[in-house]
Amino acid sequence: MPKIDLPYMLDFCPLQTEDFTRIHEFFTNLKEGKFTTTKCKSCGEILWQPRVVCPHCNSDEMEWIDLPQEGKLFAFTEVFYGAPLGMEDDTPFSIGIVDLEDPKMKVLARVDDAHYEDLEFGQEMKLKIITLEDGRVWFRWVRK
Repeated sequence: MPKIDLPYMLDFCPLQTEDFTRIHEFFTNLKEGKFTTTKCKSCGEILWQPRVVCPHCNSDEMEWIDLPQEGKLFAFTEVFYGAPLGMEDDTPFSIGIVDLEDPKMKVLARVDDAHYEDLEFGQEMKLKIITLEDGRVWFRWVRK
């Protein structure tokens, strides 16, 4: 099957610079090895995924905070069919929800180097930052 270059509007990762997104700092931080999100300065709510407006109080005054890069596997599955556009050739692949502490939250991402039968509830996971072919960054989980 030939590779199809997707237009940016169909891409699963937005353009990551200040010119294109107000959460560009998230991507800059990832490039520096930091996993971050936003916290509302008005009500104190910690938001995942990073936001520019708080859905709790509608304030747009945010600050960036660090998140833990390790956690425990809360739930997982494996994708065999129906992968998102552009990921059809990657199947099968695992996806996991990792439970983070301080701040307490759950973060979903792809799990690298593991199939369904390799994973267990409560398994220790750590963040893996990846660089995409075009220089953008994203994150995944790997077993610790």
